[in-house]
Amino acid sequence: MGSSPRPGSRVPEFTLAGGVLDGDAFERRDYTLADARGRALVLAFYPGDNTAVCTKQLCSYSSGLETFDALDAEVWGISPQGVDSHESFARAHGLRMPLLADPGRETARAFGVAAPGIGVRRAVFLIDADGVLRWKHVALLGATFQSTDTLADHLSGIKAR
Repeated sequence: MGSSPRPGSRVPEFTLAGGVLDGDAFERRDYTLADARGRALVLAFYPGDNTAVCTKQLCSYSSGLETFDALDAEVWGISPQGVDSHESFARAHGLRMPLLADPGRETARAFGVAAPGIGVRRAVFLIDADGVLRWKHVALLGATFQSTDTLADHLSGIKAR
């Protein structure tokens, strides 16, 4: 596992294939960190589509998108599965945020969350509108996740700066 960006530092740039469920359509495109400039970004790394904790986490974030939107923040999920798996996962659970594919785990390594055996550690990075990391949580075991309320509290602090 590489070193993780520290709060106050710029986060590594990346481009990943992904998609987002929009009504009945799953719209595929490349997502670049620079695309999110001007808004806060919640990057949620998760080990796998259709696993118990990941499903609960992403369903929670998807149902809380209005909370994030009110704080002028986007939410992107990132895992090692491919875009086809993400489409199936999004459709099965009505997930409304972009899901990005990092099959080679290059982005996970750049954020210091690649892990042998499980692929990636469950982690959340809150990035401000200028691409600076403001808060992060990297789970050791990944059996729990940061709640929408916890993330909203930290995002409120970012907006207050």
